[in-house]
Amino acid sequence: MGPTHKARDDGEGRDGWMIAKLSRSLDTLLADERARFLAEHPRSVAMAKAAAGVWRGGAPMHWMNDWASPSPIFVAQGVGAQVTDVDGKLYDDFCLGDTPAMFGHGDASVAAAVADQIKRGAGFMLPTASAEIVGKLFDERFGLPLWQTATTASDANRAAIRWARAVTQRPVVLVFDGCYHGMVEDAFVALKDGTAVMKPGLLGQVHDLTATTRVVPFNDLEALEAALAPGDVAAVLAEPVMTNCGMILPEPGFHDALRKLTRDAGTLLILDETHTISTGPGGYTRTFDLTPDVFVLGKAVAGGVPAAVWGVTAELSTRMDEARLRIGPGQSGIGTTLSGNALAMAAMRAMLSEVMTDAAYTWMLTGADRLVAGLKAVIAARKLPWSVAHVGARVELVFANPPPKNAAEMRKVLDREAVEALHLWLINRGVLIAPFHNMMLVSPVTEDAAIDRLVAAVDGFAAAMGE
Repeated sequence: MGPTHKARDDGEGRDGWMIAKLSRSLDTLLADERARFLAEHPRSVAMAKAAAGVWRGGAPMHWMNDWASPSPIFVAQGVGAQVTDVDGKLYDDFCLGDTPAMFGHGDASVAAAVADQIKRGAGFMLPTASAEIVGKLFDERFGLPLWQTATTASDANRAAIRWARAVTQRPVVLVFDGCYHGMVEDAFVALKDGTAVMKPGLLGQVHDLTATTRVVPFNDLEALEAALAPGDVAAVLAEPVMTNCGMILPEPGFHDALRKLTRDAGTLLILDETHTISTGPGGYTRTFDLTPDVFVLGKAVAGGVPAAVWGVTAELSTRMDEARLRIGPGQSGIGTTLSGNALAMAAMRAMLSEVMTDAAYTWMLTGADRLVAGLKAVIAARKLPWSVAHVGARVELVFANPPPKNAAEMRKVLDREAVEALHLWLINRGVLIAPFHNMMLVSPVTEDAAIDRLVAAVDGFAAAMGE
């Protein structure tokens, strides 16, 4: 079963893969690898069949079916940067829960903090003593003075958009083609032949999202300026580096221009660093001295405990107060009961003070450099039409060279069958990478030997395809 449900952008061709240069059929390789997986994972296969009777789709969340394996891998435990499945197979984990476990599974500091807090209560809809400490840690690390919590980055992005519309009294949100910001309805708009459309496969959507969402190509400053010109855009919601349609890096000067154009237009800038927190201790924002009005962070911030935060500038906070007075009393429609619960606050405190350290990032970035060098060596030795993109500890193997500069270019080279074949090949050789595209994360507990095994497995895949 290939990546279908959570596929965040649709591929259209094999231009980058250049399959004609490879002699072995992908269909043949996939058939062989599927048979191998089924033979070597009898307990996972049996559990999947049993789960199909109680879980819709056979898993607690349908994304769990979106891996390249013909049946979900049932996990027994994760320790550090490795995962063991119920069949006793050990994997080097470069997926890390698609980011929540970016600093490793089962961290002792987080485990102790969570265990201590759960014995004293998980949540009270009241703050705990950790609240002020955690808020100060966010301020010191990311440079925005005032914060609010959410349960997921989806919730945080929704809250930021709602406040942006309230503050600016403007209806439109602008996103970049190929983006993904969780379950935020406003972001499910893409470009097709230059026209804004709702993304294919969107379920249950009754309103035309293109009426209030504008979408432009990443790195296209001319299109961005034109989209902001009408003066009706409340906020631009963006990742500093696009990571959900294949990694797309910003062109030199892009972020300076993005900030200037939004300010000139009276538009707020929301940066979603849920993935780009891999860049450094203060995310891409602090590493490259960006100045968003709103900073969003989820997934890894609580070590896998569901939690997210969003921070704002003092100026925006004042405008929020003014908007609240202007709108008057009543329900804002922002927030959920579990947001800011005691368990999440304890986990975030441990993460910020003991886990997401400068030393941890040094190890991660050094490991990522090793991975990038290894993959580039494979590409050069095999004369493959591939490239490698990376931001901090996050690495992407791209089936194109040079790497695409926007989502339209990425769609042309994103071969779903080739991605599935590579992923299944890696799974059968004890390596997990994120099931959506070819994204890999290096954690502070990832060993050099694991990185070398990943590189060797990729090389083996290239060799097999050239047989």
